[in-house]
Amino acid sequence: MPISTSETNCVVFAGGGTGGHLFPGIAVARELISRYPSTNVMFAGTGRVIEVRVLDEEGFRMESIRARGLVGQSVPNLLRGLMLIPTGLIDSARLLRRYSANLVVGLGGYSSGPVVLAAWQRGLPTLLLEQNSVPGVTNRLLAPIVKAAAVSYDVTLPYFGVRGFVSGNPVRHGFFEAPPPRLSLTEVRLLVIGGSQGAHAINLAMVDAAATILGSVRPVRVVHQSGDQDLDLVRDGYRNAGISARVETFIHQVDQEMANADLIVCRAGATTLAEVAAAGRPAIVVPFPHASHDHQRRNAAVWGAVGAAEVIDPLALSGASLGAAIVSFAEDDERRMAVSDASRKFSRPGAAGAIVDRIEELLGLE
Repeated sequence: MPISTSETNCVVFAGGGTGGHLFPGIAVARELISRYPSTNVMFAGTGRVIEVRVLDEEGFRMESIRARGLVGQSVPNLLRGLMLIPTGLIDSARLLRRYSANLVVGLGGYSSGPVVLAAWQRGLPTLLLEQNSVPGVTNRLLAPIVKAAAVSYDVTLPYFGVRGFVSGNPVRHGFFEAPPPRLSLTEVRLLVIGGSQGAHAINLAMVDAAATILGSVRPVRVVHQSGDQDLDLVRDGYRNAGISARVETFIHQVDQEMANADLIVCRAGATTLAEVAAAGRPAIVVPFPHASHDHQRRNAAVWGAVGAAEVIDPLALSGASLGAAIVSFAEDDERRMAVSDASRKFSRPGAAGAIVDRIEELLGLE
């Protein structure tokens, strides 16, 4: 029976152990609340640092469940993870009952599994978000039992059959508010984001590239998200080279930093690329070589083929290759503008709205 819009629904977003999973969920949650302000939105995860930090900043409640990853684990860790499955299901069932959940949105990652499965056992509608062209293990296992699955690419639809629909990757609204790229530059603003926890290989390459960057005709000012482990290494590297840089372990307002940037160095995660496209910025993309199913190389190849980014193969990444690419962009206005235009063509501003449309259908909202 349809649920009246006057009733307060509880929607649980489950998973999100990485920024690539978490931020699309936040974008959908914001769109949902904008339509139905009384909606009770909460996130369920394992309490990883990024979940706590980001959700606290965004003002969302988070509840923890007990779960461990199973893929790529050592035998002892695999056994611990298997032993936690019943516990995770119990935690999830209690959470859904306590908050009288009406619908669960799985964000991907192992921590979404128990919550989505518990929702299915209770007869609640469920929806998955899949950002990558090849779904992760958790979403593939959950595919037969969910009511719907929002995907970013047409090639992903066969994994979900009639349940799948192409929405694009939902991006927080702030990225779409970026002004047009600057043309006449006295200095170049470079943003380096290796992911929510930093990227060691990119950190090392940027330090090695500092001398090359310093030789640019236009000065380059750097904002760099390094992660915790390499903070001192990166700060010292820039300082010793004489590069103007602000280095942070984590950048909360990435949308604002992208809006201020003239050039971005990043990984090729689906969410990062969707944010770059929304901001319409040129990027130098270095795929993470150990991503599941090599999906980052696949993502980067699509962008590189149409000139939406310069792609540096991780095996070819060095201070010399990265520094040369940065200087080339810094000194070539036409190239920056052309890559920016190509990047923006990947933007899907209606993605979060399309997903909330389906949530309305699943909840029977009128």
